[in-house]
Amino acid sequence: MSDILIVDDERDIRELVSDILEDEGYATRKAANSEECIAAFEAAPPSLLILDIWLKDSQMDGIDILKTVKRDHPEVPVVIISGHGNVEIAVAAIKQGAYDFIEKPFNIDQLMVVIRRAMETSRLRRENTDLRRKDVGAADMVGTSPAFRTLIGQLDKVTKSNGRVMLTGAAGSGKEVAARYIHANSNRAGAPFITVNCASIEPERMEYVLFGRESSERGVEPGLLEQADGGVVFFDEVADMPLGTQSKILRVLVDQQFVRVGGTEKLKVDLRVISATNRDLESEIQQGNFRQELFHRLNVVPINVPALADRREDIPLLTEYFIAHFNTTQGLPLRALSDDAVALLQTMMWPGNVRQLKNLVERVLILGETSDPIQAKDLPREEEKIESEGRVVLSGALATLPLREAREAFEREYLLTQINRFGGNISRTASFVGMERSALHRKLKSLGVVTSNKAGTRIARVENEETTV
Repeated sequence: MSDILIVDDERDIRELVSDILEDEGYATRKAANSEECIAAFEAAPPSLLILDIWLKDSQMDGIDILKTVKRDHPEVPVVIISGHGNVEIAVAAIKQGAYDFIEKPFNIDQLMVVIRRAMETSRLRRENTDLRRKDVGAADMVGTSPAFRTLIGQLDKVTKSNGRVMLTGAAGSGKEVAARYIHANSNRAGAPFITVNCASIEPERMEYVLFGRESSERGVEPGLLEQADGGVVFFDEVADMPLGTQSKILRVLVDQQFVRVGGTEKLKVDLRVISATNRDLESEIQQGNFRQELFHRLNVVPINVPALADRREDIPLLTEYFIAHFNTTQGLPLRALSDDAVALLQTMMWPGNVRQLKNLVERVLILGETSDPIQAKDLPREEEKIESEGRVVLSGALATLPLREAREAFEREYLLTQINRFGGNISRTASFVGMERSALHRKLKSLGVVTSNKAGTRIARVENEETTV
């Protein structure tokens, strides 16, 4: 609700300020004491609070109300007014988080300048909160492959609980999207989703970024944990969290409360914690880089997010999704995919996973000067060099082999790549490469390639090497 709450024990002052603000187009509510003020906040927090310091027949004075409001509703600006104003009261009010201080009798023009600035601050804070909740990269999960369906099944099991989840997987595989999917389908979906990028926050800043801080110069600055109250805090790349901070986060998880840096008051929070890492935390524990107690607290439900190489069947769907996304958000061409482009995308190496695919799609759409379907020749292929007349430049290792060994090495790698592409489906692989299924089986056997099922995932092995496909 976008309105202004006026709290003053003098009825004439309440009515005067209300009339002035309503003449300027603002909606107002009025309260005579702390009880009415708190009740008004419980009904709906206002966009701005105008608060008298001295309140007769009230359980709390203005400073007490200010502390309560800044603790429970830190996004609401508070303008203090008082007929007994002095420097000490002004400093005390600003220190507790007041936006500004006006002394009675006030100048109407001065009051309106402060009100307009405070309301603009309130608007920006609401917009920032909405953006944090919606965020770009929402919770869209795209795919149909067996590996993807397994992931979705695991995520769906944890959405309705408050259990802590640890997402593991290679960089760029989509761990944050998975975390947002959990949040969007949980009973906290309307509450904040706050990301803490542990790798990008400088160690010396980590604690006040997380816990907030209080100072006489800057007032109260809520931290990320305070902003996430009632919702989800997502610790991205949690292995990079400083050891000193780890022990304090462990205490927050146990007590569900903390103290701002420079403050004394304990703040209670209701948080669901989701973490993610691309590192082996048990190895980090052995090296003394991660606290074992914190690992056990965070790793209640471990879920692995598969690499893009383990879900190549999803590449066409993901590519089409990103084309539509960039068309909507940037106005880039809505281009179709040719069959040869799909084939190449499914056989490329993807060390950067889904993030790399997204960047590649954006690059192709930006550099392309047409709305025609994307062809294989439009795709950057940095891992191989092809001369203008179509000759492939051989790698040094392959170029030094005798013809028979080079042919076998090429056939082995080519067929493994196609099996990868089709998720281990031999029939689809045989159809694409133009061989009878029985002939393909004989060829794989002659090349030392065997396929089998392991825990529901197709495995291709070459001699003593094992690769999940």
